[in-house]
Amino acid sequence: MIIPEDVQTSSEDLVDDQSYHFMSLMLNLVNTFLYMVNTYIIVPTADDYSVSLGAAATVCGVIIGSMAVAQVFSSVYFSAWSNRSYFRPLVFSSIMLFSGNVLYALAYDLNSLTVLILGRLLCGLGSARAVNRRYISDCVPLKIRLKASAGFVSASALGMACGPALAGLLQTEFKIYAVTFNQNTLPGWIMSLAWVGNLIWLWISFKEPDHFAKENAVNTQSSDSGHGRNDNLEGGLAQPLLTEAKERQGENADNNENDPKESHKAATSIAAAYRLLTPSVKVQLLIYFMLKFAMEILLSESSVVTTFYFNWSTSTVAIFLAVLGLTVLPVNVIVGSYITNLFQDRQILVASEIMVLIGIASSFHFGSSYCVAQYVVSALITFVFAEVLEGVNLSLLSRVMSSRLSRGTYNGGLLSTEAGTLARVAADMTITTAGYLGQSQLLNATLLPSLVICVASIAATFGTYNTLY
Repeated sequence: MIIPEDVQTSSEDLVDDQSYHFMSLMLNLVNTFLYMVNTYIIVPTADDYSVSLGAAATVCGVIIGSMAVAQVFSSVYFSAWSNRSYFRPLVFSSIMLFSGNVLYALAYDLNSLTVLILGRLLCGLGSARAVNRRYISDCVPLKIRLKASAGFVSASALGMACGPALAGLLQTEFKIYAVTFNQNTLPGWIMSLAWVGNLIWLWISFKEPDHFAKENAVNTQSSDSGHGRNDNLEGGLAQPLLTEAKERQGENADNNENDPKESHKAATSIAAAYRLLTPSVKVQLLIYFMLKFAMEILLSESSVVTTFYFNWSTSTVAIFLAVLGLTVLPVNVIVGSYITNLFQDRQILVASEIMVLIGIASSFHFGSSYCVAQYVVSALITFVFAEVLEGVNLSLLSRVMSSRLSRGTYNGGLLSTEAGTLARVAADMTITTAGYLGQSQLLNATLLPSLVICVASIAATFGTYNTLY
């Protein structure tokens, strides 16, 4: 007669419908979009910015990756904060991103690489993607949750495309008093204004979900009226049952799984969450790490590689990255509407991994020449099938992951976010490290780790293939 926590009743659906606030959902999607724009708007000019401050062009890996480094930590406290509020973490996110972009823009006139990286770190500390994802899963009615999730993916994809495209439009230079506005600093100024606008809109329109107030009221009432009586019952009845359970503990190793309270208890630490991961879940997280690593290598080094081999301008790089980002939407429609009806998710998963491997392998520079067609085609194969792989991977991950990882601070969304963020950090650090070998060796040196990780993920997938449903 006790309904598990993860089973949603019709009354709960009704409450969701009544408390659902469309504008609050829209503000979460806007936050997602702006954050992705903020992440990728600097990619076409990061190498030029680092050179203008006296550093090597490959330091762009540190500049781009510092945002991801900070996001590793911000995801945890934002996830914990969302247990109590959604409004306050979103406000904090806008303030941090505004401050970070201002520092990023001022670094040019201050001639300080330290200020530049500090600005990107502040931007990473304002990453509220864990809050955006959780709002959709907790505060959107079940019947439109799929549309909201699709909106989240679309907002991310559009942000990824609009960031480089916007950077391509900012090819100008002028000064106001002692402040310089050029292709390096304008992304910071534009995004700081965008986050101010988002903050004002958030303050005016966002509505905190009703369930926080209801939970507080229920907790207060329960502690006042039922505490003494429950203690008496537990004291008289629970003790013999607990004693008997301990005697049977050696005979039944799955005792905790039969206890409704234990089987639905959220993980209380990263270590506890890790212990709940089955081999199939670990493989899915490895795949997620691999695809994010490969995509970050492709995107972050694109400006340096194309300038070295093809002498592309900033505008050309921006157009190339924008086209890559825009492929996400039609590909997701095709896969979601047609491909998934013809094949199992695990079949699409393996096929996508193999295509990503082909894309990475065909990107290597062999011989004396390296043509534009080879780079563009291999980049399209890698990026498009990595996007397909991400959607299928997250779908499978939600099926094979324990229900105990669907709630609390250390939830499945946090684990996948951390896996992706760590992949981006590792990729950007790989670019910077490979830069010491010289720009002529940069492409092959950064593609080799992607190739190895991809082969390992394919082997691990075949090892757990029969458990992927």
